[in-house]
Amino acid sequence: MAEAVFITRQGLMVVVRTLFLLVFCLWIPTEVVARTGNTIANNSKIPSRPSVVRIGALFTLDSVIGRSAKAGILAAIEDVNNSTSVLPGVKMEFILHDTNCSGFLGTVEALQLMENDVVAAIGPQSSGIAHVISHVVNELHVPLLSFGATDPTLASLQYPYFIRTTQNDYFQMNAIAELIDYYEWREVIAIYVDDDNGRGGISALGDALAKKRAKISYKAAFPSGAPISNISELLNGVNLMESRVYVLHVNPDSGLTIFSIAKKLGMMSSGYVWIATDWLPSRLDAYEPVNPDTLNMLQGVIALRHHTPDTDLKKRFMSRLKNLKDKESTPSFNSYALYAYDSVWLVARALDAFINEGGNISFSSDSRLRETNGSMLNFASLRTFDGGPQFLQKILNMNFTGLSGQIGRRIGYWTNYSGLSIVAPEILYTKPPNTSISNQHLNGVIWPGETTTKPRGWVFPNNGKPLRIAVPNRVSYLEFVAKDKDPPGVKGYCIDVFEAALNLLPYPVPHQYILYGNGDRNPNYNALVNDVAQNKFDAAVGDVTIVTNRTRVVDFTQPFMESGLVVVVPVKEVKSSPWSFLKPFTAEMWCVTGAFFLFVGAVVWILEHRLNHEFRGPPRKQLITVFWYIFMCFNNDIAFACIVYHSILFAFVWCIANQNLGENTVSTLGRLVLIIWLFVVLIINSSYTASLTSILTVQQLSTQIAGIDSLISGTQPIGIQDGSFARRYLIDELNIAESRIVTLKNQQAYIDALMRGPEGGGVVAIVDELPYIEILMSNTQCQFRTVGQEFTKSGWGFAFQKDSPLAVDLSTAILELSENGDLQKIHDKWLSVNSCPTQVSDVDSNKLSLKSFWGLFLICGIACFLAVTAFFARVFCQYMKFIPQTEEEVADEQIEAARPRRRTSRSTSFKNIIDFVDKKEAEIKEILRHNSNKRRRSQSLDRQSDYSIP
Repeated sequence: MAEAVFITRQGLMVVVRTLFLLVFCLWIPTEVVARTGNTIANNSKIPSRPSVVRIGALFTLDSVIGRSAKAGILAAIEDVNNSTSVLPGVKMEFILHDTNCSGFLGTVEALQLMENDVVAAIGPQSSGIAHVISHVVNELHVPLLSFGATDPTLASLQYPYFIRTTQNDYFQMNAIAELIDYYEWREVIAIYVDDDNGRGGISALGDALAKKRAKISYKAAFPSGAPISNISELLNGVNLMESRVYVLHVNPDSGLTIFSIAKKLGMMSSGYVWIATDWLPSRLDAYEPVNPDTLNMLQGVIALRHHTPDTDLKKRFMSRLKNLKDKESTPSFNSYALYAYDSVWLVARALDAFINEGGNISFSSDSRLRETNGSMLNFASLRTFDGGPQFLQKILNMNFTGLSGQIGRRIGYWTNYSGLSIVAPEILYTKPPNTSISNQHLNGVIWPGETTTKPRGWVFPNNGKPLRIAVPNRVSYLEFVAKDKDPPGVKGYCIDVFEAALNLLPYPVPHQYILYGNGDRNPNYNALVNDVAQNKFDAAVGDVTIVTNRTRVVDFTQPFMESGLVVVVPVKEVKSSPWSFLKPFTAEMWCVTGAFFLFVGAVVWILEHRLNHEFRGPPRKQLITVFWYIFMCFNNDIAFACIVYHSILFAFVWCIANQNLGENTVSTLGRLVLIIWLFVVLIINSSYTASLTSILTVQQLSTQIAGIDSLISGTQPIGIQDGSFARRYLIDELNIAESRIVTLKNQQAYIDALMRGPEGGGVVAIVDELPYIEILMSNTQCQFRTVGQEFTKSGWGFAFQKDSPLAVDLSTAILELSENGDLQKIHDKWLSVNSCPTQVSDVDSNKLSLKSFWGLFLICGIACFLAVTAFFARVFCQYMKFIPQTEEEVADEQIEAARPRRRTSRSTSFKNIIDFVDKKEAEIKEILRHNSNKRRRSQSLDRQSDYSIP
């Protein structure tokens, strides 16, 4: 079966299927719409209509396009002359000139045609001749309607009298670009005839592919009429290249020769993709039925064909063409017969409107053409069409229904309205445009080799040369990549990852490793990447960091190792001192903790003094009791620390308060304060323990460098690895003076420079990538540590030339290695190192300050304040009830007050309050109960006296 795609003047293409061939085709719409322009107002006086008008035709008669076009033009002339609605009473004469496939002869024939005072010319089919003739018709004001010149550079701005009645290659090439993007191919090879039409079309294809992030990797041009040997040599060269997607843009008369040669070279088998422009359907349609051998040769080829909806008008016309007398020389007709037919009708309708609105068909001589300076060329016979400008506008304003080409089974359509689709364009135009990727669909395709599997579109060059892979010849950190005596000559973590990824590809990748560098020092990795970009190598495999300036010239795979720059400094062990137990807290923290120790003790004493006999007695005894009690809170907290870590905090605290201190605490408020205080003590004690443990085991920095910011602000030397990108990064991005940077050759140089320090001619710190530093710390028993955070985030990847499809396939393979665990296995094989803490800090940074605990102290203080406030509120209420209220008590108090006292009444009152507060709770309750009973008895006696009989 075959496929075809068709294009409208608005850019519509449809995919059609016939036997063993996938073809795409162009379409001139059934409704031909020309550009708008100004019309001529009707004259008040209409001149007489001419009896005869002449139109000319320019094309190659003995050609695939010419034979069909001639039949279409003759049929159109006959229909116009028989029509009673268009040009009534006017006979249209047809003058034909054969261009003979020659630019020079075509130009001569065009000049001879203009001598016949034609009002319009149909043709030419060649874009090269159209470029020349367009200058002639511009001067003579004769519209040139071309049904075959598709060169996109034939622009109406430059050639206003050139009117294209077919679609130019701009839309055809955009359809091809979208098709290539749909199948996810990124490189194509263009094979074309080196003429105006070929160059213009392929240029449009390159622009369209660039929008899809694809490209033409090679342009294989050959001259028109090239011998078979030249074409065979060209295809042999193309076959040695990587891309297997070919776009063929040639002439329909000789294009099948290319497929015949390609078949012999084995280039029509599985894995190849051939996309032909509209020349191929034109060639096949002109020789129906097609030879079965030709169809077998073209199996799997995709081509473009013009398309319009199938109508009865088209069917009747095609049936009529087949009955023409010259059918023996032209067994069938292609779509160019329709374009030529519509072109004649376009001229006829425009001419009819022109005459009806008062247009006059007249010609004038050009004085510039009379001065031939003795030349034998009769340029004076060329005359200018006086009504040419007005007639041109009529043509541009025409809108009528024409013919369309046949269609069969489809794999889909392409329009510049909605892209690739399996829905007909007529339906798409009734819906909003949608060119999103998810909306692009095509039916299945049978590719060369009779397979339905989408070709990959590229292979490794078939020239016997394996992939040239550059490998850094390192002198340090050989775990990642190093020279090896055994084949393949290199080894290391990076090599194993690359080989494992290659094994996951569905195709073999012949390759050879080439060591890069002299082996005395690490190579310059920027130079390595640039050599890949300049085609000195096909790829670079190793510990190559993915950085911005490198991604501009090469393509990287998915990172297989995370990396980033870090700062490394030496560390030293800190010996513990007799006063290490004071280091967990700052002085401020110790003072506040001690103050709250006393404050909580005082609060507990106030709350427990009236209820708990243990808090009564001489002042000295009570003070000792308070301190001992608060100390026991710490002791109990330590004793039950393990329980707290494995139980609910508040449940534990409640158990502490009720079980361990229940015998000592009596008041509810005291227990509440105790619970909160125990919670505070628990947190402080745990933090103290953790901080003390850290301080006793910490390694202290031997320098004051705390990260990259410290390095930037300093002036001391900084070490970097030889060949690393870190040099340019520190200089260009961080503005560190180049004089401060010291290049270190290997790992031993790292150790020596760090241990000597800047005072001994070494460096204050080293800036390098984390994978190297992890190896360094492991090999030196953690004598060096990183400070600060990674200040760059990147990774290692394999570098390939720009737009290499292998980079994409290997990225997928690396992701698969990561998902199935093989990447980690390779890492463990080569980089199984002893873990070291990646960060160190100074002892002072482990101290706990008040800022971390002021919230706890605030909660505890508020709780104590509320408890004491509630306590004194209760005492005040009791005291108010304790004041004597009866007259007897007042009298007794007056008698008592009359007695001489040493103290004033105010002092006596304050002393009474203090004495009241100091009383036991039980005693106060007893006194209040006694006073309450006494008042009730007194009130009872008063009521009895009121009811006594005298």
